[in-house]
Order: sequence, then structure tokens, then C-alpha cells
Amino acid sequence: MSTDVYLGEQRVVLRSVSWSTYEALVSETECAGRRLTYDQGVLELTSTGLRHEPGKRLIGRMIETFSLQKGMDIRSTASTTFKRSELQRGFEADESYYIENASAVRGAVEIDLSIHPPPDLVVEIDLSHSSIPKQHLFASMQVPEVWRFDGSKLAVLGLDCNRYVELEFSRVLPLFPLKAARQLLARRDDESETKLVQQFVKQIQ
Repeated sequence: MSTDVYLGEQRVVLRSVSWSTYEALVSETECAGRRLTYDQGVLELTSTGLRHEPGKRLIGRMIETFSLQKGMDIRSTASTTFKRSELQRGFEADESYYIENASAVRGAVEIDLSIHPPPDLVVEIDLSHSSIPKQHLFASMQVPEVWRFDGSKLAVLGLDCNRYVELEFSRVLPLFPLKAARQLLARRDDESETKLVQQFVKQIQ
């Protein structure tokens, strides 16, 4: 077992963990601010702190505000557990959304990736370096797009031939004003979240 502590995040990594143990932990662990990531025997438990949350929620609120203003049908799945037993992989995103496939999961109580498609968009806050290569994990589960925020930069990554490439614009939210979002994220410690979202609304009206 290894433990790494960073500003806003603490990671505990366990190796040689069985799939059944991972599934048991998923069913028993329902704690806000805690994420489980599993990759073929390697289990990473991430505990997030206050430093982690403002970026996560501001990005989420901007995505949700944008969809509302544009009249888009989306399904927010937040930190839902997504797993595939045949791949021996699973993850819980900071935020996740069904956009193009929102109708495919409408009314679903649980997401089963043997039946349902993966989320169209995953938001990953990574203030430190994960011990599990998240992009490889997301790609193996065919997540079309990942927005990764490292505390200073918001990168938009699109799946292309089973690997992610950085995009200038989002494919799943092509009209989303990324430049404005990045500017507002840079001011998240200086202004209230409400004021930042209000300014975002002005950008998209």
C-alpha cells in the first residue's frame, strides 16, 4: 500500500485487489468526497478536500447552465460508478454527463455498461498525479470526451482511435465557450461562485 498526500487530495493505492473486493468496496463506500478507481488489480482511493471542490462544481455548474440556456437534454450522473467486469476496470468521475445519449439512460436507476453507453463527458479534477493512467482507463471504456482540470489549466480531450487528443473545442458541447470558462475558473478563489456563474450566463446569452 502507498499513500500520497497533496494539497486538496489524498491518494491511497492498493495492489493485487480482486474484482470481487473492489465491487464490495463500491457497494459499501458511499462517502462524499471519496473516489474509487480500479484498473486490473490496482485500486486507488482518492479523498478530496475543499481545494478540490470549487473547480469541480464550477465546471459542473457551467455545463449545466449552458445546457439549460441552450435547451439541451442532458442527464447528469455526477460521481456514479462506471465499471466493466470483462475489462476489470471501474471509475467514479468528479462529474459526468450523458448528452448525445441522454435518452438512452433516461429513467435508469443504475448504469450498467453492458447495456448502457458510457457517459458522453467526464470531468476529472487532477490536482496531483494519479497512480492509475486515467486516460487509458477512460479510453478502454470508450468515453468520448474528458475535461481535465489540474488546478490551472482546463484541457478538453477527445477520443481518437482509442487515445485522447487535446481539442480546441468540445465535440459533445461544440458551442460551449471554453475561453470564458477558463477565465472564470482562474478567478474561482477571488469571486463568489454565484457571481462567476452569472458572468458565464452573460457570455452565452
